Amino acid sequence: MRDGIKVAAEETLLTPRFYTTDFDEMERLFSKEINPNINMEELNACLAEFRQDYNKKHFVRNQTFAPAAAAIQGPTRKIFIEFLERSCTAEFSGFLLYKELARRLKDSAPEVAEMFLLTSRDEARHAGFINKALSDFNLALDLGFMTKNRTYTFFKPKFIIYATFLSEKIGYWRYISIYRHLQRNPDCQLYPLFEYFESWCQDENRHGDFLAAILKAKPELLQGWEAKLWSRFFCLSVYITMYLNDHQVPGGQPWHGDFLAAILKAKPELLQGWEAKLWSRFFCLSVYITMYLNDHQRTTFYESLGMNTTQFNRHVILETNRSTERLFPQVPDVESPVFWERMDRLLELTAKLRELDGGSLPAPLKAIARLPILERLIANMLQIFLISPKDCGSRDLESSIANLAV
Repeated sequence: MRDGIKVAAEETLLTPRFYTTDFDEMERLFSKEINPNINMEELNACLAEFRQDYNKKHFVRNQTFAPAAAAIQGPTRKIFIEFLERSCTAEFSGFLLYKELARRLKDSAPEVAEMFLLTSRDEARHAGFINKALSDFNLALDLGFMTKNRTYTFFKPKFIIYATFLSEKIGYWRYISIYRHLQRNPDCQLYPLFEYFESWCQDENRHGDFLAAILKAKPELLQGWEAKLWSRFFCLSVYITMYLNDHQVPGGQPWHGDFLAAILKAKPELLQGWEAKLWSRFFCLSVYITMYLNDHQRTTFYESLGMNTTQFNRHVILETNRSTERLFPQVPDVESPVFWERMDRLLELTAKLRELDGGSLPAPLKAIARLPILERLIANMLQIFLISPKDCGSRDLESSIANLAV
């Protein structure tokens, strides 16, 4: 690739992913002709917020960026570049998905399409700002190349809404937690990017609330045992992955959330019944596990900001779960001591895998030695999923369902 253009990180289970969905089904889901009774009240409120574009003039760089980047050296510089790359990739992934949803829904659901378009505007702004930060380190990501060559992960429409809702909400709590910590400890402020996180995270939260409103407008997407299962799975997988990833030693907001919440609220059937409860748990757990694993791979980064990775992760997961239980019919009980015992056991097992992979055993013997560790990993994740969940959900969802029945 060209000089100064960073080769994208190798795709693994824990790297930020690009997503796609069944866009034809998404059109049917929100078509006014097919679904004339979609509750648009909260969605339209989100749209009015999006049109305000509160952060239009927020992402303006100053003269402190380049000198701050030059002062970051050694292992901290390497892990900081990885942080910027992962963050840029995640934001750009959201931009691509939301932009395509806007394009496909513009005729069948113009208001929802406009909200996705404005969400993609925010994500593009974030990705561009981070990529400009990479230029302070004499690097940049070739986003056009990534668009064409990245592997895309497919999710059905209702699952893509679950997953993006959780992603936006957890993004809010990560950004605001880092921002508040650095405000209390200004001598740990390595780089001026973090000074932008307070307003930045409000984009994430608004997007999440929009997606929640979509689900509330289609309540069938949150009903039944299947929905409960997926809710738990996604929450746990993200929590665990973040916890483990951030603790690995390298060798490793309220707008968007409001938007996604509004989507869920506009489809209240997505949040009802035992299926919805099971899927809710599934999605929550997958999100929490992913975050826990991801963040624990990058302990050095958080330590460079004066943070304790485990405390940071636990705070983010607890707050995200509290936000999520206002909407999802079921979430994992992350306040149970057993939950954290199992999460830390996952850290130990993944550390053993890394130690094994870095050893001198021949490849066939490594593969055999990995099997019992992987077996314990899977068993531990299953035990986390089977911890008694919390039944919850939006109170105002009941009124939405009652109105539909009238």
